[in-house]
Amino acid sequence: MPAKVRKVVIPAAGLGTRFLPATKAMPKEMLCVVDKPIIQYAVEEAVASGIEHVIVVTGRSKTSMEDHFDIAYELETTLKERGKHDLVSEARKVSDLASVSYIRQKEPLGLGHAVLAARALVGDEPFAVMLPDDLIDAEAKPATRQMIDVFERTGNPVIALLRVDPEEISAYGVIRGQRDAEDPRVHHIDELVEKPRREEAPSDLAIIGRYVLTPDIFEDLATTARDRSGEIQLTNGLRALRGRRPLLGYEFEGTRYDAGQKLGFLKATVDLALKRPDLGPGLRAHLKERSL
Repeated sequence: MPAKVRKVVIPAAGLGTRFLPATKAMPKEMLCVVDKPIIQYAVEEAVASGIEHVIVVTGRSKTSMEDHFDIAYELETTLKERGKHDLVSEARKVSDLASVSYIRQKEPLGLGHAVLAARALVGDEPFAVMLPDDLIDAEAKPATRQMIDVFERTGNPVIALLRVDPEEISAYGVIRGQRDAEDPRVHHIDELVEKPRREEAPSDLAIIGRYVLTPDIFEDLATTARDRSGEIQLTNGLRALRGRRPLLGYEFEGTRYDAGQKLGFLKATVDLALKRPDLGPGLRAHLKERSL
């Protein structure tokens, strides 16, 4: 049996330029979808997937993320004095959510470099990678748990896949592979192509920001050449890993929102608010009034 997946790496060192000016002084990962920061959705998914240790890769001016998952003594004291014990419990739930460690990516050198920065904290064991921009709402089982189940069954690294419109395929990494004979959601990957032109895309299966990886990926990332922009790409490391061992793709069950884009962020906010019993009826009535 493969070792248990106990750790997750969450890269969160990006500049968030698509959300300027909001992200001039606030990390993109701390922008709220309804009433929770984007990164909290990722941490909650990790915990619900059985992850025990969250490793956040940060950059400069990202300390508010650390504060968010820490105990806010001053806030709790003030709330207790005002008799708002329900809010104290709400605030404490965030700090008690998970064991969180932080490591800095000192230079913005790509996703592969961000994952490599967590090498010492991950150690010699399998681990998950979650990109918080990809907010996945899964009803029955978290997307990361679905992938861990595949890893535990096969012992092979797993990449999340999503079928996308051919018009949008050039914005993604894309796989070429063969569907598994027993599980139609599993694909045996032959090749990974980074942002192909529509006419050159090998499939409509795009790589989404969830991975379950084995620790030998670190050696591949450490020796991967930088691309033309000077960055170390995770896709290139995965391609090297694929040369040594089987690499699987998995079409997860759930709705994915690209919360790193303004439109995707707004869609996530509306859809998740509509599912809330305290907000859904009022928001639905408002949308009907607006004939939307």
